[in-house]
Amino acid sequence: MNSIPNIALRNLTRQKKRTILLASAIAFGVMIVSVINGFAGSFSANVAENFSDIIGGHIFIEGFEKSGNKKNITVIRNDSTLSDAIEASKAPVKAVAKRSSISGTLIFEGKKLISQIDGVDINHENYLTERLLLKEGSWEGLKDQHGLVLSEKIAKKLNLNVGDSLLVQMETVSGQNNVGEFTLAGTSYDSSIFSQMVSYANLAYINSLIGLAPAEYQTIGITLDSIKQTDASAKAIYDELEKSGIQLFERGSKDENEAETAFHALMRSQRKQDWFGVKYRLYTINEILAQITQIVAALDTTAAVILVILFVIIMVGITNTFSMVMFERIGEIGTLRALGVQRGGIRSMFGYEALFLAIGGAVLGIILAGLVMAGLSLINFGMDNPAFLVMKNGHLSFRLPPLKALLNIAIIALLTLVAVAGPASKAAKLSPAEALRTTK
Repeated sequence: MNSIPNIALRNLTRQKKRTILLASAIAFGVMIVSVINGFAGSFSANVAENFSDIIGGHIFIEGFEKSGNKKNITVIRNDSTLSDAIEASKAPVKAVAKRSSISGTLIFEGKKLISQIDGVDINHENYLTERLLLKEGSWEGLKDQHGLVLSEKIAKKLNLNVGDSLLVQMETVSGQNNVGEFTLAGTSYDSSIFSQMVSYANLAYINSLIGLAPAEYQTIGITLDSIKQTDASAKAIYDELEKSGIQLFERGSKDENEAETAFHALMRSQRKQDWFGVKYRLYTINEILAQITQIVAALDTTAAVILVILFVIIMVGITNTFSMVMFERIGEIGTLRALGVQRGGIRSMFGYEALFLAIGGAVLGIILAGLVMAGLSLINFGMDNPAFLVMKNGHLSFRLPPLKALLNIAIIALLTLVAVAGPASKAAKLSPAEALRTTK
């Protein structure tokens, strides 16, 4: 007599149309969930990589100077020790960016808006100009000391056009008020939640406005060969800085109840400390964007909810289908029971059918998801797309971890077995005589 798994496979092929419909329903659910999982898998990496180009690196070092009761000044006056430590760390450095920043009030024709403005040396920040395309104007305008690049959203709120002059009110590093005159050199495409941070000006001019010398700056940004090397390289650089004997703020870590990110913990710790002289803070892009992991978790949760909803619907269909199958096969079940197949064997037969159906549908769904993701990744949405931060060079990208795919298959197999458990139990409870007497 054929084994139970072979009988189950034969039964599935006997009703091809019904089997295809059930497998297609399963495949559709798996495809939708896999595409969401794939997008979530690359979401944080794309945002971090794109954002690191905008803010100037993967690892950042800021200098703070304090003497007596004077205000804490953010400045790096002599970076020789920092440069030596970076070199000694053997970190795979691709580029180094030096920036000064202000939180200024932009003023134009009576309208005001607060924005962070980064002073950049446009001659040495190729990654910025390649990643952040301008809708109007040119990056060449930042070579003029009064040049300013704003996001389209900010320029629109102020009713600014390229070539217009505006005032920016800010504080110097010593806390004095100052005003600078700028000319709008260009507007960048709106980057949604980060639009308030996408403002750039000439580094030398920003330094002159906030009271720093031309060769001084506030933050050094280190871009690595790969963002995956960030944490290991940050630790290596931090260790070398410790060896040099300079004062360092401790690296941030989450508090016990995870109420804040490592970056926020670092900032909070710094405000509580009492120190004098020059002290440096090191942090990474991963710490700045720690809350992106919450978005990824939300996407995964959404995928899980969709999976459950779809399979509750599919399970109802599977249960009804196998209930119908049981009545169609009553005579066959009676024959099998008369030939010595025990109740557990009947249950196993239905279980194998459900398992083969679930695995076949799930594998087909993952294949379809792969084709969908490959097709979507070929579409060039352009670097001028408002959603460019979540894309890779203007393309959607996906990464479906193998364990995530296997977990989805396991969940589907389990749910399908649960769906068929009722009909399988009813079929197993039929006695041989009862089953052979029953007519359809």
